[in-house]
Amino acid sequence: MFHNIFGWFSNDLAIDLGTATTLVYVKGKGIVCNEPSVVVMRKDDKKPVAVGAEAKRMIGKTPANITAIRPMKDGVIADFDATGEMLKYFIKKAHNRRSFISPRIIIGVPSGITQVEQRAVKDAAQVSGAREVYLIGEPMAAAIGVGLSVGEPSGNMIVDVGGGTTDIAVISLDGVVCSKAVRVGGDKMDEAIIAYIKRRYNLMIGDITAEQIKINIGSAYNTNGNEQRVMEIKGRDLISGIPKTMTINETEIREALSETVNIILDTIKAILENTPPELAADIVDKGIVLAGGGALLRGLDLLIREETGLPVIIADDPLTAVVRGVGKMLDELDMLKRVAISQ
Repeated sequence: MFHNIFGWFSNDLAIDLGTATTLVYVKGKGIVCNEPSVVVMRKDDKKPVAVGAEAKRMIGKTPANITAIRPMKDGVIADFDATGEMLKYFIKKAHNRRSFISPRIIIGVPSGITQVEQRAVKDAAQVSGAREVYLIGEPMAAAIGVGLSVGEPSGNMIVDVGGGTTDIAVISLDGVVCSKAVRVGGDKMDEAIIAYIKRRYNLMIGDITAEQIKINIGSAYNTNGNEQRVMEIKGRDLISGIPKTMTINETEIREALSETVNIILDTIKAILENTPPELAADIVDKGIVLAGGGALLRGLDLLIREETGLPVIIADDPLTAVVRGVGKMLDELDMLKRVAISQ
């Protein structure tokens, strides 16, 4: 009986602590929070001014006394204090300010995370009021989230292209057989677009503009023949120093993104080369599953299919795959114990 009462009050959370976006899943309610991983803080007393979506609107527009921080870099904590503030804000928001029971929290982390980085994530969660903290590798979480049968003795290959990292893994029998995380993802794509436009047109654009370009006309593969998507962009001319507007097209952006996309491709091939033959045979049948925000890059699935000859499936709602997988763990604690990263 007591256990049931505790279940009603249960405010256990699952968090996908991403470089670009943080998602929070509450037991029994689903995803309650999906906001950018950004904190705006005062420089003098380190007090947060804004967190999440509100903070993202301030990037590149802050005066000298406040600063916009992205506390996660390449999938791991770069600014400990800001991450603690961010988690506190998201936990509070998920519970509608009601936090009389300290929650149990499960957090999705990149597979290449070091012991020190794991400790930092756990500490940040505990500082923000967690009772128990479990960590689960993002590829495993994404595979569970998209509904792959990870417990079966057969190979499942997942490619999770996030903001800071791309995590690639082959999973069988609730375990990762081989995996690799490379620190390239959506952020590196944005940086590549900024660098390309600066080099080619002497035009300086901001992070938010670069992200819009990637979403609107970014692609990894020419999917529509001679038709070109174009976009008007605004930035600062580096020669005259004056703001100006110009038009760019899809082919240019594909060229700008090619290096980042090729790193992802090479990593997929490296994992396939290291996969045991029996599991490789399963992947030929089942194909490669793409998850994470990067899976939405136009033509990425076609390019991987062409380069590997394997079927490629984009997960339903790839952005929320990791948090849905971590959320399922809240109900299946025995499975959590099997797949959590043991400390």
